[in-house]
Amino acid sequence: MASVWEQIGRRLEGRIVVLEPLCATHEEGLWRAAQDPRTWRWMSVLAAQSRADFHAWHEDALARAGAELDVPFATLRAAGGEPIGSTRYLALRPEHRSLEIGWTWLDPSAWGTGANVESKLLLLRHAFEQLGCLRVEFKTDELNERSRAALAALPARFEGVHRRHMLVRDGERRDSAWYSVIADEWPEVEANLERRLFRR
Repeated sequence: MASVWEQIGRRLEGRIVVLEPLCATHEEGLWRAAQDPRTWRWMSVLAAQSRADFHAWHEDALARAGAELDVPFATLRAAGGEPIGSTRYLALRPEHRSLEIGWTWLDPSAWGTGANVESKLLLLRHAFEQLGCLRVEFKTDELNERSRAALAALPARFEGVHRRHMLVRDGERRDSAWYSVIADEWPEVEANLERRLFRR
């Protein structure tokens, strides 16, 4: 299983987006994609308040990748390769064949285009079919209705709220809503995501 997980950070290609392992060359394009404050409203840090803040976010993501704590990706438009956001695998537990998908953000110009749907399809397919995961989990701010609706539409199962789970955005207390997809549910989730993409 460990040897399979060595392939966790590979390029994932779709029709709408490409997920490319995050590297230093993505930073400038991602900074341009991160300018709309709506992008960061529910993130745990406000990384786009300044260029220095964004650089710190990007460096931290790369450091966590280097320490094998997270696997961050740049989300690129498949047509042209323009950076439009980022996502990552985190909470990696290969011994339990489990991980989390999170830290997902997109330039609002990509909202409603299928970019997030295809990104989730690529990440979930890789997790279940190549990495052999038994469980993939997600968490979001309990008040983030957009994110919660997107997770319910996968469909991921709502597992409850962890109260006062995190301190975010300079000390704001966050209750986190948890969701998951398990291997037995993956065929149904995959079929649903493909239907949603092919309707476009």
